[in-house]
Amino acid sequence: MFSETLMPRFSETDALGHINNTALPVWFEAARTPFFRFFTPDLDCNKWKLIVAKIEVEFKGELFYGQEITINSSISRIGNSSFVICQEVYQHNELCAVGHATMVRYDFDKKASVALNDTEKAQLMEHFKAS
Repeated sequence: MFSETLMPRFSETDALGHINNTALPVWFEAARTPFFRFFTPDLDCNKWKLIVAKIEVEFKGELFYGQEITINSSISRIGNSSFVICQEVYQHNELCAVGHATMVRYDFDKKASVALNDTEKAQLMEHFKAS
C-alpha cells in the first residue's frame, strides 16, 4: 500500500466550508503516481501506457480545509489487461471517502488494450489488498 499526506487548499472548499467533491478525483489521481511509475518510471507522457476506464468516489464523511488528509492506495483487482486501484481518504483517522479507479494497460498506437506482463503483475501484487 502507498500512503500520501496532503493539506487541503482553501481553493478546494465549497460554499458550505467543506472540501468540494470535485477535489477528490484530483487527489486520487495524484496519489496514483507510484503505480504510474510501474509502467512509465520517468512519467514521460510520450511513453504513457495506461488509461483510466472508470472512476468512482463514495463519500463517507465531511472533509475540511486546513487539516491534513491521508490517502492510502492499494490494488483490489488484477485482470488480464486491467487493474483496480482502491483509495481511502482519512482525516483525523476517520474514513471520509473511498475511490476506485479501473486502469487499463494500453497501446496508444494500436488503440487497444495490452495484457499486463509478469513484472507489472508482480509489482501490482505487492500492493494487493482484498476488499
